[in-house]
Amino acid sequence: MPPTRPAWSDDDVEAFRDLAHSFMAKECAPHEERWGEQQHIDREVWNKAGSLGLLCPSIPTEYGGGGGTFALEAVMAEEQTRTLSPSLGTSVHSTIVAHYINSYGTEEQKQRWLPRMASGELVGAVAMTEPGTGSDLQSIRTKAIRTGTEYVIDGSKTFISNGLLANLVITVAKTDPADAAKGISLIVVETDGLEGFSRGRVLKKIGQHGQDTAELFYDGVRVPEANLLGTEEGQGFIQLMTQLPQERLIIAVAAVAAIEETLRLTVEYTKDRQAFGKPVFNFQNTKFKLAEVATTAKIARVFLDDCIAKHIAGELDVPTASMAKMWTTQMQCDVADECLQFFGGYGYMQEYPISQFYTGARIQKIYGGTNEIMKEIISRFL
Repeated sequence: MPPTRPAWSDDDVEAFRDLAHSFMAKECAPHEERWGEQQHIDREVWNKAGSLGLLCPSIPTEYGGGGGTFALEAVMAEEQTRTLSPSLGTSVHSTIVAHYINSYGTEEQKQRWLPRMASGELVGAVAMTEPGTGSDLQSIRTKAIRTGTEYVIDGSKTFISNGLLANLVITVAKTDPADAAKGISLIVVETDGLEGFSRGRVLKKIGQHGQDTAELFYDGVRVPEANLLGTEEGQGFIQLMTQLPQERLIIAVAAVAAIEETLRLTVEYTKDRQAFGKPVFNFQNTKFKLAEVATTAKIARVFLDDCIAKHIAGELDVPTASMAKMWTTQMQCDVADECLQFFGGYGYMQEYPISQFYTGARIQKIYGGTNEIMKEIISRFL
C-alpha cells in the first residue's frame, strides 16, 4: 500500500486492497513472463477476477458492480503495479468502459451490459485511435451510418488496449461524416460472432508485453440502433471529453505507485549491492539522487491523494486532472531512468523488475492524451 494510509481510504477500501493484492500476486504475477511471450493474458483470468468482485468495483450494485467509489479503482491500479502484474486491463475495462455505459447508457443498456462486465463474461475496450488519428478525435474516419434499424460501421482502429480479448467494444465513429465534433457518436459493438468485424495483429510493444494491444477492422459491421450509447446521435465527443479526466487520473495513480515501487526496489538494491568495499547506497551520489527521488515520490503522493479525494467528492476539474496525468507520468519516466542506472548492467536485463518499470513507463506520457495535449488543455484555463 502507499507509505501511509490515504485520507480517501477506509477499512472497506483497505480490505479490497488486500483482496486485489492477493489475487494479483497469486493469479497474475506468476504468469506475467508467459503472458508477455504470448502477448495477452489467459481469458479465464477475467472470469476469476469477476467472481471475486474485482471487476467494476465502482459501478452500482444494481448493475452487478461493487457499489464503491473511485477509491476501489485506485487501489486496484496500485496493487497491479506493486505486484508487477500490469497485464490484466482492468483500468480500461472497469474504470473507463464500464463508466461510459453507467454514465450515458439507458437503463436497458446498463442492465444488458454492466452485469456481464462485472462477471468477466464481457471484456471491455474503447476504440478511439485510428491509423491516421490519435489525439485529434474530431478527425476520425470510421463511419456508423444508420440504415433502417441498424448502424453499418466501416473503418479501422489501432493501438486498442484489450483489443484481442475484448468482446464489448465502445467504438468511436462518425454518424454524421459532414460534421466534426457534433458528428461523433459512441456505438457499442458486441463482437462475438459478428460478421464483418475482425482483429488484425496483436502489436508488439517495448513494454507492457502481456497487455494485449490490437488492430480492429469494421467492414460493413451491422449492429442494432439500440447499441448507440445514450439516446441521441452526436453526443460522442462530449461523452469522451467528460470521461477523460477519470481516465487521466487512473493513469496518474499507476504512475505514482510505480514511482514509489521503483524507489523501494532501488533503495533495497543499493543497500545490498557492494562496490569498492561498501554498499552502493553509501556513496554520496547514490544518497543524493535517491533523496531527490524520495522527494518526488512524496510530492507526487500528496498531489495524487488530493486529486483522488476531489474526484470522489465530484470536485476534480479538467485542468487539475490534466496536470496530474502530465506531471506524474513525466516524473515516472525520470525516476525509472535515474533508478535503473544504479542497477548497472542488471538494470538492462528483463528479469530485473526495474527494467519493466523503465519500459512500461514510456507509454504513460502518450495514452490518455499525450502530455503535449495535457499542456494545451492546462493553458486554456490560465
